[in-house]
Amino acid sequence: MPSARRSYATELERLEAVRLDRRLRSQECLGPMRATIDGFKSILFSGNDYLGLSTHPDVIAAAARALDSHGCSAAASRLVSGNPSLYGELEENLASLKEKEAALVFPSGYLANLAVLSVLAGPGDRLFMDRFNHASLYDGWQLSGASLKRYRHADADHLEGQLKKGSPAARRLIVTDGVFSMDGDLAPLVRLGRLARRHVCLLVVDDAHGTGVIGPGGSGTAAHLGAKADIDIGTLSKAAGSLGGFVAGSREMIHFLVNKARPFIFTTGLPPASLAAALASLRLFEQEPWRRERVLELAGRARSRLLAAGFDIPAGFTPIIPIITGSPDSALRLSQRCLERGVFIPAIRPPAVPKNSARLRMTVSAAHADVDLDLALDVLATSAMETGII
Repeated sequence: MPSARRSYATELERLEAVRLDRRLRSQECLGPMRATIDGFKSILFSGNDYLGLSTHPDVIAAAARALDSHGCSAAASRLVSGNPSLYGELEENLASLKEKEAALVFPSGYLANLAVLSVLAGPGDRLFMDRFNHASLYDGWQLSGASLKRYRHADADHLEGQLKKGSPAARRLIVTDGVFSMDGDLAPLVRLGRLARRHVCLLVVDDAHGTGVIGPGGSGTAAHLGAKADIDIGTLSKAAGSLGGFVAGSREMIHFLVNKARPFIFTTGLPPASLAAALASLRLFEQEPWRRERVLELAGRARSRLLAAGFDIPAGFTPIIPIITGSPDSALRLSQRCLERGVFIPAIRPPAVPKNSARLRMTVSAAHADVDLDLALDVLATSAMETGII
């Protein structure tokens, strides 16, 4: 009988043979949107700091003040060690941003998704989920014990058919990303909201990549589309430039999560500096709307030039720009050739994306200069021609 160690080695060899093995890259920060990656000085088009707030002076100053007054750690879970006033202020602001009664902050968006689905659904319930939803939502479903129906990506008609012919369930939830993390497109939330009301479902939206970027004041995808989610999940580690996740909804639902959500109850709270940084960023959502305008303008310019150069770019307008190459090998070769020229755009391969849709996931930020983007687009075009992608 083969040893466990040998079976792991065999699986790793299989992944490597089909170019699906992953390795951590060394990184040394050189300043906003710049770092040394595996020894190459690079402009970064790889992160989710869409508004460039992680290096904003106000955000850094707020974090520094919190470090001085509170130290580096929360020390224990919020139910054990107490609830610092920073939480109350941050959660009040998040509830207001999402136009909900209340909000609850988690140490990460991943944990927030696990909490919502594992607590609000259970055996006898049913989840209807977009096929392209984030992995954390599918992990939350597995923890819940509920049954699952997957509908075709952003296809409200397919979902409607499933809702009509579905057998009875105690509770039914329609679950979707707001902005999809690998394609950058939006869920049809107006249609999904109508279906939720007609078929007595809760509409749950993971708006990690929409919050701060689109919608009035950065309020997110639902507000941008004129829709309304029953439960709005978000993150503080992307446009807000800090760390953490949150859930916004009714006071009753938030109180229920405090009492039942294991990812909340049994996890140490966020460092106070992260809370203070996120709170400062929320203020900047309102004070510096030009950042949203800037990042969307850069995204539009990048998409236009890439399409004109012959790249396969799905329709969209968000800062997430998928450059489809097809095979894992082609994505890796293009990414490496760009890195060697001083531009880092990571290759994304299955299972993070469907088979035969490997890509470079290019993300732009309000912190990018025009010359940064122009250089990246030139490097992409040259590298793609050399590797036969265009």
